Order: sequence, then C-alpha cells, then structure tokens
Amino acid sequence: SYVQCAGNRRTAMSNVRKVRGVGWDVAALGNAVWSGAKLADVLELAGIPKCSQVTPKGGKHVEFVSVDKCKEENGGPYKASIPLGQATFPEADVLLAYEMNGETLNRDHGYPLRVIVPGVIGARSVKWLDCINILAEECQGFFMQKDYKMFPPSVDWDNIDWSTRRPQMDFPVQCAICSVEDDTNNMVKPGKIKIKGYALSGGGRGIERVDVSTDGGKTWKEAARRQKHGIPYVSDAAAGGSDRWGWVLFEAEADVSDSTDVVAKAVDAAGNVQPEKVDLVWNLRGILNNSWHRVRLQVGLSN
Repeated sequence: SYVQCAGNRRTAMSNVRKVRGVGWDVAALGNAVWSGAKLADVLELAGIPKCSQVTPKGGKHVEFVSVDKCKEENGGPYKASIPLGQATFPEADVLLAYEMNGETLNRDHGYPLRVIVPGVIGARSVKWLDCINILAEECQGFFMQKDYKMFPPSVDWDNIDWSTRRPQMDFPVQCAICSVEDDTNNMVKPGKIKIKGYALSGGGRGIERVDVSTDGGKTWKEAARRQKHGIPYVSDAAAGGSDRWGWVLFEAEADVSDSTDVVAKAVDAAGNVQPEKVDLVWNLRGILNNSWHRVRLQVGLSN
C-alpha cells in the first residue's frame, strides 16, 4: 500500500498563491509492503462484528491516539479517526502494522505499532499507536477539525470556517513524472527519452490509463502501466493481477528535438481525470494538488 501526504505536490500550489504547509514536491509518498493485524479482526475480538456501521452503544467512529504529543493539541497526543464501517469492513484492509517490507517497523515509520488506512491521506495512518477508542462522533482533534480539509479557492485565512467542511479522507486521482526533473540545469540530448512515474487514486480505485504529452498537452500518447513484473496490470482489482492499494508505475517513450513541456495525467477506474490547471484546485492549506504534472524539459547538446 502507498501512503501519501495530503500535501504532496504542494510546492506547485504555492507557486500560484502562497499556502501554509511543508513545501513538498512530488515525493511526499512511499509504497511499501505492510504486515500486521487487520483492524476488522481486532475489533471483532473486542466484540464489534465485521461490517458494523454502529455499535449497540452508538459508536460510529474509530479513533487512533498516538504516543506523539504536538503543539497543535496543546501538548496532547496526535489523533485521528475513521468511520466504524470502514474499520470493520475486511476489504477496506485497514491494518495495525508492525512490519514494513518484511522487517520490524522502525521508529521513524511508527514503531512499535501504527495504523495503515489504505487509499486515505497519510494524516489518518497514525504512527506510534497508544490506544484505540470507539466514539459516537468523529475525532475532534486539531488535524481532523482544523486542518486537512478541502476548501475552494475563494476561502482565505480571514474568512475560513472550518466547520463547513468534512475532514478529508480519500485521495483524488494523481500522477507524477519522476524520470525527468523540472530543472533548467538538467539538459537532455535530442532523441528518444523515457518518461516514467507513478499514478494512484484513493478509495482503492485502479488506474485506467496514464496519458503523456511532449508538446505541453496538445497531443497525447498512452503510457504502459505495471505493478508487478510479468503480471499484466488491470485497473479492476477484482479481475486479478493488480493491487488496488499500491501505486501504479507508468512508462512511455518519446522523441524530442527541442525544449518543451512534458505533461502527464491519469484517469482512474471511475473515469475521474486530473484537472489541467493547479488554479482550479488551489486551496489555502495546499492539499490535494492533482493537476496535470508538468516538467520543463531542456533539450540541447550538453557536455
């Protein structure tokens, strides 16, 4: 499963208008093999049956509380919650993870125990887990109620009303080019180049296709997609051959003769497509930038 920060690609948003948050480029994410206990199984052992939407006492949300203390909680613990229906649904694959890539979880990644909520912004995959609570209302912590919410471009810090938006959970469809850097000093020779990167979407939606352009978006070609070597990728996980929580790698070859903008956009299995311009998704917190990824390619005869 991948874990992606809601602020991935925030830097491109701040180039339009200033936003608050760490200036991430395209690498505020990772993809790993997680091992642990399914949360649905643990909750069942605690007396909450699988696929429960509400407990007999009215619990509708599962809160994860960290050992980690933070100033935003006035010295209290970091915390977040997800709906009970998601926590108890086995196919949602919410995991209490204690291993990463076949090794014991290290401290930076949440040792000894962390939550992995696949397809959902990283802020909900709480590290250094201390306790789990069943709540009637969603978690009232800072990072649920006063952060990581998606506002329209018209909202600024003077007129923001946090209560008008729900806490962000799923990701929109996303992709980024990784083989070519957006760097004026990064010269490539004329001829064939490989355009490679990652694509993903929230909620377990597969990637139907990735389109790549070497003329700024005037014409497009479809990139090849893969997850596992030797196994054809299909966007419908139910058809086999794909992992709906893992990122999808794409690759296309193109001929370039002059400096140009290389662009990539992905379409997920539900037909959602990335918007062209970052202005359309700009928000004051700089989250969920999933506009077309553009890289300026400098073509010339380098030494």
